[in-house]
Amino acid sequence: MRILVIDDDKSVRYMLKEICDFAGWTAIACKNGREGIEAFSRNEIDIVLVDFHMPDMDGIMTVCEIRKLDKNVPILVLTVDERQETANRFLDKGATDFALKPIKAPDLISRIQLHKRFFEAIKGKEEVFVTKGVSQTTISNVSTFLQSCKQPCPISEITEGVGLAYPTIYRCLIHLIQEEKVSKIVSYQKMGRPKNLYKWI
Repeated sequence: MRILVIDDDKSVRYMLKEICDFAGWTAIACKNGREGIEAFSRNEIDIVLVDFHMPDMDGIMTVCEIRKLDKNVPILVLTVDERQETANRFLDKGATDFALKPIKAPDLISRIQLHKRFFEAIKGKEEVFVTKGVSQTTISNVSTFLQSCKQPCPISEITEGVGLAYPTIYRCLIHLIQEEKVSKIVSYQKMGRPKNLYKWI
């Protein structure tokens, strides 16, 4: 599982990476919202942890931008602010949960596990409808890219090659698989979870 950590405090980023390492997860740490959004668009992210108070782009702005890229990925806000109005602002913008600082490892791990299971259930239901909104241009670009590849590609490589966000590429790939133009290959790694690779048929 890949966890995106966005926090301007170096010590907090280190602590969250340690917690993720302990739980067997991969943490991608960013020091501000702009870096976080860039990392989100280039990686397959399962959970986002975002700080509230950050310079330049705060947590609320960051949540808004991530929601433009993915409407379902769980976003947990890290904050020392316990006010209800703060919670309401984040929920209105698309956050799914809160973890009060200082972070306690058992609490954070259990929250992440809960939201991961919930997210997987939603993704499973949505695959039936996932082709809605896929433009012909996106289909053409992804098709051309895959036809130029000699080896099966992970979705991160396709995302980088085509220059579109992960959710858009994912929807397009599901459509092409249903059209029997692309095949999905499960590659079992020596370490870590299996990786899905995609190949033009």
